Amino acid sequence: MGTLYEYLAGDHERLNDLLTRAAEGERGIDMGPYTEFRQGLLRHIGIEEKIVLPAIARFQNGKQAEIAQRLRLDHGALVALLVPPPTPAIVETIRLILKAHNPLEEDEGGLYELIEKLAGEEADGLLEKLKTAPEVPALPHNDWPGVIDATRRAVERAGYNPAF
Repeated sequence: MGTLYEYLAGDHERLNDLLTRAAEGERGIDMGPYTEFRQGLLRHIGIEEKIVLPAIARFQNGKQAEIAQRLRLDHGALVALLVPPPTPAIVETIRLILKAHNPLEEDEGGLYELIEKLAGEEADGLLEKLKTAPEVPALPHNDWPGVIDATRRAVERAGYNPAF
């Protein structure tokens, strides 16, 4: 069945591959893989926000994971970046955030190791919840001019310099 860590880290790999394929389009962003990436990233963030982080708090008698606030800032920036139509600069900014974000979850002592350790006997049930988590509805991209400013603010609030 695999482990919680393997499932979550494997999803990171899948998403990174989709983003790479989307950015390889000869005439800009290839919307097929990008749309799949966008939908997958929204689901992945939903899993972490609605299942993983609350489970950690429950296992720790209400205490949040130490990196929860940092992860939530990153999640907010990533979701904001998925609102406007994709551009090479937006994809570059997504990659910048994921390069810093994913190790917080995957590296030794990270979120995935923590949930694996805390889940104990509940790991199989929790893994089933992750695997059966529903897709997150994705609205169409918003090309309203003010959306880029709002997106930039979300990225900066998370501590990153947007490439757009």
